[in-house]
Amino acid sequence: MTTLDRVLGAGIPRVDGPQKVRGTAPYAYEQDPGEPICHLAVVQSTVNRGRITRLDPTRAEAMTGVLAVLTPANAPRLSGNLSSDLPVLQSLDVHYQGQIVAAVVAESSEIAKAAVGEIAVEYAAEPPDVALSADRPDLYAPEKVMAGLDTDSVIGDVDGALAAAPVSIDVTYSTPTQHNNPIEMHVSMARWDGDSLTLWDADQGPHTIVSDLAEAFDLEPGQVRVISPYVGGAFGSKAFTHPNQIVAAMAARVVGRTVVFELTRQQMFSLVGHRTPTIQRMRLGADRDGRMTAISHEVVEHTSRISEFAEQTATATRVMYAAPHRRTTHRLARLDVPPPTIMRAPGETPGMYALESAVDELTAELGIDPVELRIRNEPERDPERDVPFSSRNLVACLRTGAERFGWAGRDLRPRQRQEGRWLIGTGVAAATYPTKRRKADCRITAYPGHYVVEIDGSDIGTGAWTALAQIAADALETDLDSVRLRIGDSALPQAGGAGGSMGTASWGSAIVLTAREVRRRLSGEPPAEGLVVDGGFDGETPAAKTHSMHSFGAHFVEVRVDADTGEVRVPRATSVYAAGRIINARTARSQFLGGFSMGVSMALHEETLTDERLGHYANHDLAEYHVATNADIGEIDISWLEEEDPLVNELGLKGIGEIGITGAAAAVGNAYWHATGLRVRDLPITPDKYFREVSRA
Repeated sequence: MTTLDRVLGAGIPRVDGPQKVRGTAPYAYEQDPGEPICHLAVVQSTVNRGRITRLDPTRAEAMTGVLAVLTPANAPRLSGNLSSDLPVLQSLDVHYQGQIVAAVVAESSEIAKAAVGEIAVEYAAEPPDVALSADRPDLYAPEKVMAGLDTDSVIGDVDGALAAAPVSIDVTYSTPTQHNNPIEMHVSMARWDGDSLTLWDADQGPHTIVSDLAEAFDLEPGQVRVISPYVGGAFGSKAFTHPNQIVAAMAARVVGRTVVFELTRQQMFSLVGHRTPTIQRMRLGADRDGRMTAISHEVVEHTSRISEFAEQTATATRVMYAAPHRRTTHRLARLDVPPPTIMRAPGETPGMYALESAVDELTAELGIDPVELRIRNEPERDPERDVPFSSRNLVACLRTGAERFGWAGRDLRPRQRQEGRWLIGTGVAAATYPTKRRKADCRITAYPGHYVVEIDGSDIGTGAWTALAQIAADALETDLDSVRLRIGDSALPQAGGAGGSMGTASWGSAIVLTAREVRRRLSGEPPAEGLVVDGGFDGETPAAKTHSMHSFGAHFVEVRVDADTGEVRVPRATSVYAAGRIINARTARSQFLGGFSMGVSMALHEETLTDERLGHYANHDLAEYHVATNADIGEIDISWLEEEDPLVNELGLKGIGEIGITGAAAAVGNAYWHATGLRVRDLPITPDKYFREVSRA
């Protein structure tokens, strides 16, 4: 690709694709530290709450090939300022089932895992408290929810408006615990050189991990280097530091060699977070014409006993629809569970499921087409902040999607179409996700004939290697082959991690600003030694204070339900997005498609089951934690609108990694109702719930 005017927006194949196909792109486990590697395995608690009363490593220590056994009795002391589950092996107290209580370092993974089974552990355990309910007396309001947003927001007289509304609904939805399951498990390979630590790691941002490691081992940030150029998926689970990074570094320091720790699939269900379950009460009031007069969205979710994670589940409701009376609240229960973390579009994903399902129920009460009702309630300004939107094309997404899907003529009544045993229905839901950017630095060195672009971004499988090269080529007014990109290393200029759909917006803006300075300073051919320019920006765009910035979209889904078995199929769907400038048409379509598919997975399959008596996750593997596969995803029509928004950042892009999943589960649920006349309000929609609802009808 050498034609400059086709660099941005073109569907250029991934520049790292050939390496990945040939197996030469080194992921964390495949790095070569230049010396023999030893392996780490861990003992995990079998109780949720209590204290270790006996821990005997004698038999494990005597095994040939075992280099060290770490326990709370002999593990190096870590900084006292670590939070959550990062103070690994610092205490005999147990806070959740699966907590690391001992670690074995051995010459091979087989020896390490065998030695784990030889360590005797006994506990003084207390009964686990793991059941979330909306009537718990210990629910509390956190000071803030994630991203620093207000916990509650109340405008007007919500209860009065609901009572006076000619038409209203009052329904409760629940979503289960879900677990991020990227193909690459979490891996950390640690090596010490004197007082300097190098960690080859699977994460979403090396600099994020550096700060916690420096804190844990009382180091300066410059003494820690985290390298993560290729990551095999994350979905949020690799955005923060987890016990695997801490214990790998600890073990490497103890044995004086490079140590690798690769989590098993089962261990990922306890050691790297999960999406919190939610209970969401939705109340909507409207006049007979379908214009909403009141919106109330009250959320209950859990956090862990040892740390607070307050997901911002109701915040998307604050920007979606116009209504003079509005309320959104969040309440938490501290339970004996592992610390939750972010999972693709955290907060917005379960929140938009509840909101868009409730809107569909309101349309049924009113007898108004679901697309038309959403259009009638389109706000002119941000309903909560009372500021203009930088751009908002939700109505265009709804209308374009309806045309592409063939929505016209849809019968409003449920259970009107059937082919053989298959009940057929269609549904719609809106999508949204906030547009932000975070501080990022960049370095560009201009050499005769090429440029080296350095920034500590991360490619977690989304195509950052390609998109950032395209942005650099366009900003430098050169061809793609002249750009040498370096990312995924904390030795590079600092940039925030991949997450919150901010990666490309932040890193790309830093590249553009730095490239402008390069071009300003170049008066001719660069010197042989290179012209080095450092640039970047401090944080959010100034317009974020004066405008509301979001991506929007609309999903249209056809669902077929077997009337005899309750089996659900999604043979076709249409999704249309307004997400600002698209950098790479090929990778963008993949992101939209992947997000929507994950929404189908949420609607029909994903659920981590908790044994409330014993406190453990019962289906902690991919044999029984079901996710959507190729057989579950039918024909999906993905498109986007041409949208110019110069206020959001230097590139006018809004971020696309997460909007695809928001609202998708609701679209499936709404189509399920249209097919069957049955409303399932507790995800996932499994065949047994079909018969449950039939028996209630």
